Amino acid sequence: MKVIVGLGNPGREYAQTKHNVGFMLLDALAEKMGITDWQSKFDALIAEGRMGTEKILLVKPQTYMNESGRAVGPLMNWYKLMPEQLIVAHDDMDIPAGTIRIRKKGSAGGHNGIKSVLAHVGDENFSRVRIGIGRPLPGWTVINHVLAPFQEEDVPKIKEAIQYLLPAVECIVTEDTDKAMNLYNPKKVKKQKQKAELEKQESKEAQEGGAA
Repeated sequence: MKVIVGLGNPGREYAQTKHNVGFMLLDALAEKMGITDWQSKFDALIAEGRMGTEKILLVKPQTYMNESGRAVGPLMNWYKLMPEQLIVAHDDMDIPAGTIRIRKKGSAGGHNGIKSVLAHVGDENFSRVRIGIGRPLPGWTVINHVLAPFQEEDVPKIKEAIQYLLPAVECIVTEDTDKAMNLYNPKKVKKQKQKAELEKQESKEAQEGGAA
């Protein structure tokens, strides 16, 4: 079994805010899988499904962001799950809006929801699916930023990122996180550029060698 947790805040007033991209991803996963039956358990909304042969639980904590672990910890204990069976999707200010990053483990990086999950799970060895929301606008506080809707120009980027992540999450579940990182994490432009320049140079040298 795998548990896919999307972090966010409950309530209609928070539904379209940047802090709720984790919820948005889970809703998209549920829609793709035809899941409509959400139940209230462990201070969370929980739905069951399958990806390939793997049973999954979709989990949206209803504790508010800073107490997310209060829902995740007891659920993990109840199902006797290991941290490696947990996947957490959340917003990330350190990457541009609409950019994604998949990680195998790590610290909270200043994210209070992840900090709470770490405290209640007691282990950092769970997968993270990070969805970029960008930095606050000049004069904005972090709280104002994460609890505001996306800028109009960023809305299609977020929708595209969520659709892009649907097969990536399935890859984590049915294959493993390493493979998903390799297939879906954005490649570093610098390395690509260096490779292209090297190939260009090798081609030039080959042509010159042929002419000689």
